[in-house]
Amino acid sequence: MDYLYIYGEKIIMSSVEPLYRLASTDLNKFSQDERKILEAGFFSGVCNQLKNVFRQQHKEYFTLMKFTIQMENTMLDANFICLIIKDILSTNEYTMAGIAHYMNVHEDILHEIIIGLNTNPSAILLQRVIDLHRSVRADLYREIINKITLDHAEVA
Repeated sequence: MDYLYIYGEKIIMSSVEPLYRLASTDLNKFSQDERKILEAGFFSGVCNQLKNVFRQQHKEYFTLMKFTIQMENTMLDANFICLIIKDILSTNEYTMAGIAHYMNVHEDILHEIIIGLNTNPSAILLQRVIDLHRSVRADLYREIINKITLDHAEVA
């Protein structure tokens, strides 16, 4: 089994298709270690792009509250997993119990995240919720991966 370490926490490489495979590039030219680095880069990019999506969804609120960019970032960081879970629920493809089952956690843990009692869940939970979110919002993730790929191509 392959592992990736993010902020010192061991992450099992995704059980679904790795994010880097969504990019339209020849992957045979990359070694196993390079693919892990690609996955970490795509994972980070996906998180940043999802925050931008959520920033746009909450733009009116941020304006009304007169949030600075720093305050917006703090709110998005603190509520990131909660926002993803709420987005999954909004698709009506999963209930809270279904999400808990998929993520292999007790439903109470998800409720604590939703109501704000747990704003710093483990990286494993982040990985699992993104895996599930990716399955229910596949088009969004294809757009995000394409944007990340294009952004990196412009830099190269």
